[in-house]
Amino acid sequence: MDVYSQFYNDYKDRLYAYLLRMTGDPQLAIDLVQESFTRYLGRYGKHDNNKFLLYTIARNAVMDVFRKKKMAGIDADNCESPGKNPEQEIIDQEGFNRILASIAQMAIADRELVSLVVNGDLTYQEIGRILKISESNVKVRVHRARKRLQAILASGGE
Repeated sequence: MDVYSQFYNDYKDRLYAYLLRMTGDPQLAIDLVQESFTRYLGRYGKHDNNKFLLYTIARNAVMDVFRKKKMAGIDADNCESPGKNPEQEIIDQEGFNRILASIAQMAIADRELVSLVVNGDLTYQEIGRILKISESNVKVRVHRARKRLQAILASGGE
């Protein structure tokens, strides 16, 4: 396996999770993963494997979609989740849909920040570079965004 294939295998699922949280649309997230890797490969080739650049490209692709569609919310009803048994799958799906719907109620800047942090594979410094803000500002914004998300979840997502 070449270096780029390993890079793709290491980050495709993480990037998908980030893009799913940003868009709430599983098919759009898949399309954006493909587009992001294609742009990355076309611009940087197979040898410069940098997750910061990959997430920046993915972020720009999402912002392009938001600008084009003027996306105001997400459709969490179409999200699929793997399950162990039917009952657990329904419980997991309801929880997942509730969280996605709550994230969708957040401002795009907060939604983006939460989505980048939740993936866990980027440092606050890298997130700051992607968003063009300082690491300390990322920490403050993350804290505030988490508080807003907690408030939305506590209010029943309404």
